[in-house]
Amino acid sequence: MNLTISTHLENYINGNFVAPISNEYIDCVNPATAEVFAQIPNSNKQDVDAAVLAAKKAFPSWSITPTEERFKILNKIAELIDEHLEELALAETTDNGKPLWLSTRMDIPRASSNFRFFATGIMHFATESHHMEDKAVNYTLRQPIGIVGCISPWNLPLYLFTWKIAPAIAAGNCVIAKPSEVTPVTAYLLSKICKEAGLPNGVLNIVHGNGPNCGEAIVKHKDIKAISFTGSTRAGERIASIAAPMFKKLSLELGGKNPAIIFADCDWDKMMQQTVRSSFTNQGQICLCTSRLLIEESIYEKFKQEFVEKVKQLIVGNPLNADSRQGAIVSKVHFNKIMNCIEIAKQEGGIVLCGGNAVKLEGINANGYFIEPTVLEGLGPNTQTNQEEIFGPVVILQPFKTDEEAVQLANATIYGLQTTIWTNNISIANQVAAKTESGIVWVNCWLVRDLRTPFGGVKNSGVGREGGWDALRFFTEQKNICIEL
Repeated sequence: MNLTISTHLENYINGNFVAPISNEYIDCVNPATAEVFAQIPNSNKQDVDAAVLAAKKAFPSWSITPTEERFKILNKIAELIDEHLEELALAETTDNGKPLWLSTRMDIPRASSNFRFFATGIMHFATESHHMEDKAVNYTLRQPIGIVGCISPWNLPLYLFTWKIAPAIAAGNCVIAKPSEVTPVTAYLLSKICKEAGLPNGVLNIVHGNGPNCGEAIVKHKDIKAISFTGSTRAGERIASIAAPMFKKLSLELGGKNPAIIFADCDWDKMMQQTVRSSFTNQGQICLCTSRLLIEESIYEKFKQEFVEKVKQLIVGNPLNADSRQGAIVSKVHFNKIMNCIEIAKQEGGIVLCGGNAVKLEGINANGYFIEPTVLEGLGPNTQTNQEEIFGPVVILQPFKTDEEAVQLANATIYGLQTTIWTNNISIANQVAAKTESGIVWVNCWLVRDLRTPFGGVKNSGVGREGGWDALRFFTEQKNICIEL
């Protein structure tokens, strides 16, 4: 199987690689070099219609395919991802700008884990029965929805693409999937892997394009019964406004403005190492990154000095270099957004402790989109910088005096995705965790993920939960059957 990237990527519909009906394409840009290296279809409603037609044809047989057979196919997909780890990791880094070591260690292994986890999950997915003494027996069936739409973001391209697709097809659905037009390459390569693994034609259809033309066509299509979306809160609002009146099932994993609450009694060295990591992994372009660091007043100055020194040591460089800790920002548009956010922070009275500038590299990376990891202080909780998601290598330090103040600061945004707490006092950890308005709380760790656990946020961070049984429940419909005795 050849996983080389062609200059013209194609849609994957009904098991075939096809050009967009409009014959229009979108440039794929390597953010580390600012050079176009490929083009993808600029698909529209007609392409989506063709994909849905293929899915409708495939659904009757796939929905009743024995669980053991689906288990085998999904595991085969996982095996092929593992076999082609290096090619996929290089494609991910070329497409996204993240360091190659990060693609190799996290993104691609997690993609295969997603398929392997849900392959196993459907073998153990159980339903309920209820005995009404001598009157009746009720039992519940979990049946696939039908055709579902999966729309994924650019920050963890294959990782989050498979996070949606794997449970959807495992549950017996047929999928219309749209990867981000900014980072489409590994999704295209996945279509080749699925074909090689023997996934029946029409079960997975991958349609490339932008949000207004392609994404909206998926959301609006009457035969697509559920939408799973990960992306910005603004885009989530638009999707909900279309899908809700059509009574589609919705799973929306949206933005975050995540706090790390750091108490004086924490394990200092572990906290410091992990907080640098949680702030700047993938250039801060992970929805789970901590962007607001809340530090107990008694250790604030000590934390600031050491944290800034460690951040200054992070090497911004060519993503292909093993010593680069920070790669390129994903696109010119997003680069400009982050730089504008830094300027707004300065206008609001923010003090730049380190960073704050674009990075000009030499050679092949001279035109790439690189930004110094940036640390700010002096900004109140109600400033734009502390309220709006930046989604880049920018963090804000804020001191607190009491547990209550820490909780107030943590909850002082419209978002509620995750909170990180650092303390050796388990009582304080439990109390603060219970009071924070977030869907996920990590205590004395960050990004420790068990695929069995529910994933998602509260407030403007989303609707519903992904992962584990929650994902399989989302992609199925319940039917209660009552039999009178």
